[in-house]
Amino acid sequence: MKLVHTIADLRAALAPHQSPVFVPTMGNLHDGHLALVRTGKPLGDVTVSSIFVNRLQFAPHEDFDTYPRTLQADCDRLERAGCDIVFAPSEKELYPEPQVYKVQPPSDLADILEGHFRPGFFIGVCTVVMKLFQCVFSDAKGPRHAMFGKKDYQQQMVIRRMVQQFAMPIQVVAGETQRAPDGLALSSRNGYLSESERAEAIHLSLALRALARDALAAGTSLPDRREAMEANAMRSLALRGWGPDYLTVRRRADLQPPRTEDMLTPQSLVVLGAARLGSTRLIDNFEI
Repeated sequence: MKLVHTIADLRAALAPHQSPVFVPTMGNLHDGHLALVRTGKPLGDVTVSSIFVNRLQFAPHEDFDTYPRTLQADCDRLERAGCDIVFAPSEKELYPEPQVYKVQPPSDLADILEGHFRPGFFIGVCTVVMKLFQCVFSDAKGPRHAMFGKKDYQQQMVIRRMVQQFAMPIQVVAGETQRAPDGLALSSRNGYLSESERAEAIHLSLALRALARDALAAGTSLPDRREAMEANAMRSLALRGWGPDYLTVRRRADLQPPRTEDMLTPQSLVVLGAARLGSTRLIDNFEI
């Protein structure tokens, strides 16, 4: 496996290949990232993973400075998973001057849910992903695949729409959420949890599963009952000491609230949630 730090060295390493598979990450890797590498590897002739903590997607009060940087451990895990190239640029390499050109995703998708609670987040995500795509795919002649996990459900939707809107010759592949044995969605931020918080953390996914069951049971009455059901789910978490941002039932297609006719095909729905446990903010979702 090759570790490269500059765009020039990345392109040189990619030159013999035609069909890159790309797994963008911010490092501090877990088995969910490695599952994306393994899933993507048969799709191309070279597998690339980036490790870059992107300042543009962090608000001033968020954890950019304290986000774990574990490059050597990440490289060891990626090599065992079959990754061929790791691209770990410095901030100066990827942003040699202030990044004043930015990608503005549509507000109806990017300013709700995560975008509402983290203003500007998806501008930062789209901008860095667009730039990383240019670094990895610019010289490719064959099929190009980019791997994103479903745990960040809204993010992979935003990226998929960006690829479509800009007619980029890239296939976005969504990998299933990887979970611990007790059902907790794997996340780099799980490492922030104390022992007692880790035991409690499973209750976010439990609350979402309960909301999904209630949504299915409501049938065509869901649009009228949805807000009350969501408020009850949030209240149940708050009573356990959480600070919930949202627990909600949405359409998979556009993350808008479901209409009555959507309940004729309830498999078109998804439940999503974000809540703070102590100082750690966790997200999860289930398609239903």
